[in-house]
Amino acid sequence: MNKFKFLLLFTSVLFLTCTQAQKVQFKQVDKDNKVEVFVDNKFFTAFIYPDNMEKQSLNPIISSSGKIITRGYPLQPRPFERTDHPHHVGMWFNFGDVNGLDFWNNSFAIAAAEKPKYGKIAFDKIVSLNSKLGKLIVSANWIDMNKNVLLNEQTSYVFSGKGNTRIIERITQLTAKNQVTFTENKEGLLGMRLDRAFEEPATKPEIFLDAKGVETLVPVLNNEGVNGVYRNAEGFKAGEVWGKRSKWVALRAVKEGEVITIVILDHPNNLNYPAWSHARGYGLFASNNIGGRAFDKNSSPIQKVLATGEQMVFKHKIIIGGDLTDAEINQFATDFK
Repeated sequence: MNKFKFLLLFTSVLFLTCTQAQKVQFKQVDKDNKVEVFVDNKFFTAFIYPDNMEKQSLNPIISSSGKIITRGYPLQPRPFERTDHPHHVGMWFNFGDVNGLDFWNNSFAIAAAEKPKYGKIAFDKIVSLNSKLGKLIVSANWIDMNKNVLLNEQTSYVFSGKGNTRIIERITQLTAKNQVTFTENKEGLLGMRLDRAFEEPATKPEIFLDAKGVETLVPVLNNEGVNGVYRNAEGFKAGEVWGKRSKWVALRAVKEGEVITIVILDHPNNLNYPAWSHARGYGLFASNNIGGRAFDKNSSPIQKVLATGEQMVFKHKIIIGGDLTDAEINQFATDFK
């Protein structure tokens, strides 16, 4: 009887441990231009706003078991990574055509003579930190190269965790300082650049970092441990998800013996819901609500004009869990209100 009671108590404690929300803590590190995020006393991610980047991002992002899911290049490059698209850093939000300016592709790699064609998201301030709610609020300005402000941005990040699942909810509020036009473009909107394990196996020569961190053209690729597979709510898989509209897209891979699934959920109140998927086999995982004919030539033209003072809000949720089923992901989508 005593053994039965002990087993019952142990099972109850284990159940509560797996279902209760885990504690979120923030550590503001002003000298390094970042806010570190801890869930269940373990490092999860950091909101970074370095002076030498053209936007802010969450980087790196770590699973509940401590595995890095984001690419290291260009900030903390790791051996055997691809070195393409240096503007892909962690998880970010921007767009490829705002009043004709490209905010998405801007980075240190753009020549000075070309910079006027690009926009920058300039960090403003940390608005608030609330560990009890797991909420970080920040503000920034979308500017041109003459520092004229097109948009004010206020973004709320809500971090949470249960069991082996980590969740990031991002609420982005954009306010036009003058009339602003978003014109359909494939480069957007919420993006992540992921670790090599989440890529699809490469089939052609590419430039990778070698074991010493030197860029090297690799004619014969080592795809060991590279096994990412996309799927969406409609049942499309792998490369078929690109350009399709769906309320969620998931990416599953095995990294160091552990199954990890990453999901991007679109919110029903977002412009042009459900979003077009901009998910690529080389590790870019993005969701775009303003893609239109850039993805589907049969789409209606997409253009969103904000008058001076007008606001637009986007909500997205990122889930990092284990071997999540479609039913589990659909429940997350149903609960995303």
